[in-house]
Amino acid sequence: MARFTLPRDIYFGKGSLEVLKTLKGKKAIIVVGGGSMKRFGFLDKTVSYLKEAGMEVRLFEGVEPDPSVETVMRGAEAMREFEPDWIVSIGGGSPIDAAKAMWAFYEYPDTTFEQLITPFNFPELRQKAKFVAIPSTSGTATEVTAFSVITDYKKGVKYPLADYNITPDIAVVDPELAETMPKTLTAHTGMDALTHAIEAYVSTLNSPFTDPLALKAISMVFDYLVDSYNGDMNAREQMHYAQCLAGMAFTNALLGIVHSMAHKTGAAFSTGHIPHGCANAIYLPYVIKFNAKNAKSRYADIARFVGIEGKNDDELVDKLCDKINEYNKKLNIPASLKEFGINEEEFKKKVSKIAELAVEDACTGSNPRAITPAEMEKLFTCAYYGTVVDF
Repeated sequence: MARFTLPRDIYFGKGSLEVLKTLKGKKAIIVVGGGSMKRFGFLDKTVSYLKEAGMEVRLFEGVEPDPSVETVMRGAEAMREFEPDWIVSIGGGSPIDAAKAMWAFYEYPDTTFEQLITPFNFPELRQKAKFVAIPSTSGTATEVTAFSVITDYKKGVKYPLADYNITPDIAVVDPELAETMPKTLTAHTGMDALTHAIEAYVSTLNSPFTDPLALKAISMVFDYLVDSYNGDMNAREQMHYAQCLAGMAFTNALLGIVHSMAHKTGAAFSTGHIPHGCANAIYLPYVIKFNAKNAKSRYADIARFVGIEGKNDDELVDKLCDKINEYNKKLNIPASLKEFGINEEEFKKKVSKIAELAVEDACTGSNPRAITPAEMEKLFTCAYYGTVVDF
């Protein structure tokens, strides 16, 4: 038996933030990040709409990128003190991810992260509060997913939390918030969305429910991402919807080794953090070539769906990779880790261990082709030097 889960309601379109006026409840806590939502006036709007709904409102501000265990625990403590019946999180993936975890600890104060990291093992939520997610970036789709990532900096461990309990009740996909994204973030989040959709389509857990969402998302990213990057706000709106469709697909079909590789290299090198969407964009063409031995027809389906022509599936896969490489170039995303600026000696020293960790990543299990640590090391090496994947 399989399962397909989405938020109870998704509100979209310019001005859809106003739906907050219609919520029924007594108290709402707003979880928000570093300040851009306040700077652009969206936090004030959120507060005023919730007050218009007759609610007492409290803020929990300052959630950092890659939110920490400490931040989650402080937020949960603030919730226990305030006792909200709505948790509203607005901003990028980080405040929404943090708020999902706060929600669990608010309702179950005695639980631990160690108990929650077993996938799909959460206690039953919605005993005290419901959850609204309002994304300001067009990539993570955490507003429609069952996932959250929290970091324990003391232990150097990232806790991937996965449970359909933390799929928000309401997602508000208002493109006006996405208009504030800087150019580079637009590129990286857009390629993250493309990766989500492609990995969902070829995942071993793909289904007739996820395939149409994934294909439509892929088509929309190819249609709108470059224009969105270049400042076209109609295209930016369409990208905000495309990333949400991709999220609906991958929360149910899961992902693959592009994400495994990105997760394990984002903070691995002293020469600088590799933004998640940028890492996905670099790895995606190499992984397609690796996976094609098992998923050639699925990648060929994608190519045909976006209008690529070819004599056979092999040619279609090659042309799909060419198209991704062409988009990376237009978005100023490097074609290899070396081009990104990762030091060669450091890469050689660390790649074996990174490969082991990537194979163990939660996303590897639904990849269409099994991979060994030795093969993963070869794949990383191809992605470092920009060489052909032929194994």
